[in-house]
Amino acid sequence: MEFDAVVLAGGGSTRFGGVDKAMLVLDGVSLLDRVLIATAGAASTVVVGQQRTTYRAVSWTLEDPPSGGPVAGLAAGLQHGTAPVVVVLSCDLPWITESDVTTLVEGLADHDGYGLRDTDGREQQLATAYRRTALAAAIEQVGDPRDKSVRRALAGLDLAWTEPTRAGDDVDTWSDLDDN
Repeated sequence: MEFDAVVLAGGGSTRFGGVDKAMLVLDGVSLLDRVLIATAGAASTVVVGQQRTTYRAVSWTLEDPPSGGPVAGLAAGLQHGTAPVVVVLSCDLPWITESDVTTLVEGLADHDGYGLRDTDGREQQLATAYRRTALAAAIEQVGDPRDKSVRRALAGLDLAWTEPTRAGDDVDTWSDLDDN
């Protein structure tokens, strides 16, 4: 099934002391490039955040307003591509693979979205394949997306989840990288 990828990379990396988390390197590859490798099969890929050097060509956009948070990033990212399925990933998922992305897309079935759970069992809305129409409708219902909660914005969607997996583990602190 054809899908587009929206990669969110516009956060302030405050828990990293302002270091650009997307460009942190693990095993010789930046966290952003690891996600871009996993989404290589996308019909189109847009990264929401400041433009950086990446291993493959992608489109770039910024949320409006700038620094408006992940829901604003989703709204900006949805303006790109036309595929009926959109895989939304944050840039801090270093263990996600192309196979995991395929699992998300194929797992949609009749749901609005199918996402990863991290190893602790937490549902990762920013590691999920969505039906474009359902995601767009949920974002539109929010109104002004600035600083809105992703969980609240997407609460009305019919979402299904994988079993807990390392692919769903994100990197929020330095110790998350040390646990590699």
